[in-house]
Amino acid sequence: MEAAGNDKKHVYSVWGAPPNDVRDRLKKLMDGLRSEFGGPEFQPHVTVVGAITLTEQDALSKFNSACEGLKGYLATVDRVAAGTFFYQCVYLLLHPTSEVVEASSHCSGHFGYKSSTPYMPHLSLLYGDLTDEEKKKAQEKAVQLDDSINSLSLEISSLELWKTDTEDNSLKSWEKISEFNLSPN
Repeated sequence: MEAAGNDKKHVYSVWGAPPNDVRDRLKKLMDGLRSEFGGPEFQPHVTVVGAITLTEQDALSKFNSACEGLKGYLATVDRVAAGTFFYQCVYLLLHPTSEVVEASSHCSGHFGYKSSTPYMPHLSLLYGDLTDEEKKKAQEKAVQLDDSINSLSLEISSLELWKTDTEDNSLKSWEKISEFNLSPN
């Protein structure tokens, strides 16, 4: 028997969002990479809580309680890096400062999220299944497109709750559910 609509479970993630000026700069860089290497379009974000399956009501309740009392925080880029799977193809590796790690730990605690690997703060630039050679070219291209990207510092001024079906590599089903402006640091 089909569960009632609002009891249906989906995959959710919590994203840290940069302010609009930084978002625009990152989108321009991401567009430049996508035009050469392909891949789906997505909003610039720092994943704070990874994919977790919940009902929408439960996700919203946990999101709102996690955001209460949390302050905005600064994230600083270490370097452009490449990963080993689709959702971490090419990204900005962020310094794991106590503020950055504690924000994820705080929110993950509210969500009951347990990761099998230590938190690696990053901001993805490109999703895709590229060869190692293509990833290396994409990393170089990122620095060509924005030569000061490796020294970027960004304020995480809001958190967003997203419905993120990780089976949907087109990302067309991904949807922002809620946004919470964090109190200034």
